[in-house]
Amino acid sequence: MFKFRFLFNIALKENQPMKTRRQLIQGAAAVSVLSLTPLISRAQTRLESLRIIVGFPPGGTTDAFSRRVGEKLRGTFANTVIIDNKPGAGGQLGVMTLKSAAADGAHILYSPASMMTIYPHSYSRLGYAVSDVAPIGIGHSTDHAFVVGPAVPDSVKNLRDFVEWAKANPGKASIGNPAAGSMPHLLAGRLAMLGGFQITNVPFAGSGPAIPQVLGGQLAGMSSPLGDWVQHHRGGKARILATSGPERSPYTPDVATYREQGFGELMVREWFGFFAPAGISDANRDNLNTALRAAMNQPDIRDFLTPLAAYLEASTVADHNRRLAADSDMARRLVSALGFKADS
Repeated sequence: MFKFRFLFNIALKENQPMKTRRQLIQGAAAVSVLSLTPLISRAQTRLESLRIIVGFPPGGTTDAFSRRVGEKLRGTFANTVIIDNKPGAGGQLGVMTLKSAAADGAHILYSPASMMTIYPHSYSRLGYAVSDVAPIGIGHSTDHAFVVGPAVPDSVKNLRDFVEWAKANPGKASIGNPAAGSMPHLLAGRLAMLGGFQITNVPFAGSGPAIPQVLGGQLAGMSSPLGDWVQHHRGGKARILATSGPERSPYTPDVATYREQGFGELMVREWFGFFAPAGISDANRDNLNTALRAAMNQPDIRDFLTPLAAYLEASTVADHNRRLAADSDMARRLVSALGFKADS
């Protein structure tokens, strides 16, 4: 409007003919409309509703992270954002729900990598294939920890000590994990194979029920996300013997990685990613990635991840595709080495 008034006043002051004034007015109006076009286009691309599917119950990390990101998208990318919890079959139901959703950019899934990297190799039959989904971007990631509690002597301070203790005490190395076939389960099983000792894998429905049993001495230890243990490690109630990341975690700089201790095969940082149905257009996928990254790169999202000892990633589509392929190959090798079948 400022530009319109400016041009209009010039024409009047110079007392130009009516035709010239009319041309100036029309030209100024055209400029004003053109200047508003990007705003109009953006307003038209805002979704009426965005549904984020989560294959787990409310209250867990995956659900909580989705809700926080959804709050950032509400009113900017979409008028309403709905978190649609579809718990069941270890996260598989969420993927199957996405598979049958419209590929319109208004339906996405937030899921741990395991559903796409491990399950296709460990299940004889799945209700979906990796080709049924389109990676949109990684949200956050976490290292896994190998932990022991009071059932293991205080003299055990690293993996070498644990291997020696487990060999000297057959049957005592009971190791919990958040779920049968999960990445922590595979890491602990492969550690035992590489170290040449026996463990008893004890799967739970999530980390919550297992942690008290480690702290209480009913289990020797556990393999699970690092965030489960940082507080207990600092308080001396449990000992983290190794972490799975490519380098030491800033949350536990005193703990050596698997790789530092001679188990480089067990290097993994498990990610959680956003997916859309496979038929989504490139334009809709790029729009989603841009909106999600803008939402995630805000201070309170990072603050939310700090107590979980997790890392914000907010990746590109290309990086998500690369990580999916690499981690699927790693999971295939782990599953094959263990001879593990989740539905056997």
